[in-house]
Amino acid sequence: MANINIRIDDDVKAKAETIFKKLGLTPTTAINLFYHQVIRTNSIPFELKTEIPNEVTMAAIREVEEMEKNPGNYIAYKNVDDLLEDLSK
Repeated sequence: MANINIRIDDDVKAKAETIFKKLGLTPTTAINLFYHQVIRTNSIPFELKTEIPNEVTMAAIREVEEMEKNPGNYIAYKNVDDLLEDLSK
C-alpha cells in the first residue's frame, strides 16, 4: 500500500467529505474510486472546461465579432506608430 499526502483547501475538504459521508464513503475510498476510474477510462473521469468568461470579457468578444463583421465601420492601423500618430492629432 502507498500513502499520498495532499494539501487541499479546508472548505473544499469539508464540503467534499460531507458528500462522501452521505454516499457512505470515506475520503480514502473516494480517492481510490477516482484512481480506479482514471485507470479504467485512461483519462480524467469528468469533463474539464475553462471558466465561462465574465460579462466584461463577453462584451469585448462581442465587440471584436462586430468589428470583424463590419470592418469598414472601424479604423485599422498597420502598426503602432500609425496609431500613435493618429492619437496625437
